[in-house]
Amino acid sequence: MNTIRLTSNIENDNYTEYVYSAFDIQNTNETITTINYNLSDINKFDWNIGVILGNSGSGKSTILKSIGDIKDVQFDKSKPLISNFNWLEPRDATHLLTSMGLSSVPTWLRPYQVLSNGEQYRAMLAYLVGSAADGDTILVDEYTSVVDRDVAKAMSFALQKYVRKTNKRIILASCHYDILEWLMPDWTCSPQKGGVLEKCDYLRRGRPSIELQVSRVEYETWDFFKKHHYLTEEVNKSCKFFLFEWNEKPVAIIAAIPQPSGYYNNGIRGSRTVVLPDYQGMGIGSKVSDFIGGVFNNAGYRYFTKTVNPALGEYRDKSIKWKNSAKHGRSTERGLNEGMHKKIKSRPSYCHEYVGEAIIGYEELLLPIEDMRHNKQLKDNGQQISKFFSLG
Repeated sequence: MNTIRLTSNIENDNYTEYVYSAFDIQNTNETITTINYNLSDINKFDWNIGVILGNSGSGKSTILKSIGDIKDVQFDKSKPLISNFNWLEPRDATHLLTSMGLSSVPTWLRPYQVLSNGEQYRAMLAYLVGSAADGDTILVDEYTSVVDRDVAKAMSFALQKYVRKTNKRIILASCHYDILEWLMPDWTCSPQKGGVLEKCDYLRRGRPSIELQVSRVEYETWDFFKKHHYLTEEVNKSCKFFLFEWNEKPVAIIAAIPQPSGYYNNGIRGSRTVVLPDYQGMGIGSKVSDFIGGVFNNAGYRYFTKTVNPALGEYRDKSIKWKNSAKHGRSTERGLNEGMHKKIKSRPSYCHEYVGEAIIGYEELLLPIEDMRHNKQLKDNGQQISKFFSLG
């Protein structure tokens, strides 16, 4: 057992004298804090993630500092975020950010200081984990203390996937217990419980299920998501828009439109799929696209998608619910702007058709918007057909 003893001399004045008399304090010369912990056994088994847990003031940060230096990440605010990862090749930098749940292309091009708290925190984690040398132990204090709790869960799940995939080691100090099921640490140590090392095999059961609410929404809802998509912010108003929420907070949207004339009479194309940056890294994009594909399948449609997003594209490549369509992997030419003749060549795209099971019980989501308005089924906030489904 290791013991850290923190002492500090007291400079006495009339305020401290009042405290002594009011609360019968015996030691009027110094304050003493004793913190016990024992991490000697962590070298006796394989692990990737450890968590030092405790309330504020319990000593968890002190324990973390006794292990090693806590690195401070400083981003160059004059550069786009992705340019700060210049020890990597550009493709590897995009892979790192995507793997850590920061897969919004517009976010990569913005400077660090304009990002949200959640985006900044993920960027900091990506930098620390991505720059760690083989054999290093990454130390992070006050883990997820500055972000929304649902965002913290999403962030924790993305972090643990990348750390385990790359076989790195990270120790996090946190006062939040709600992240444990998502982080799935190999061990914890709590100074409030005597500082003993506790192995956490019981937490290695996979990510908890979450329940998403799906609603049919009107075009205006796209405004909330459009800046996070890598294509133009404009989208065809004839699309059907589907909003997904978690704990009454918007997390994702899908816009789908009939295939252009000459393709399929019953073809539907996924025009946009956007997951807000704070909730990336949990597989929400792939699961909601599966869901919408199944809803259209049940109604007799063929659902097609096209993306250059590697996380979404590679998921569909591996999934039995999707098959490659004719243009899969092909580069296409597109105009720089509408009406311009000059063309540029785009990167190869992931093109797929949904071939998974039909999903029943959500037929109302596909009603013509005019019928929904006529039947006064739209709520005042523009939403329709609030239904829930489980995202395992």
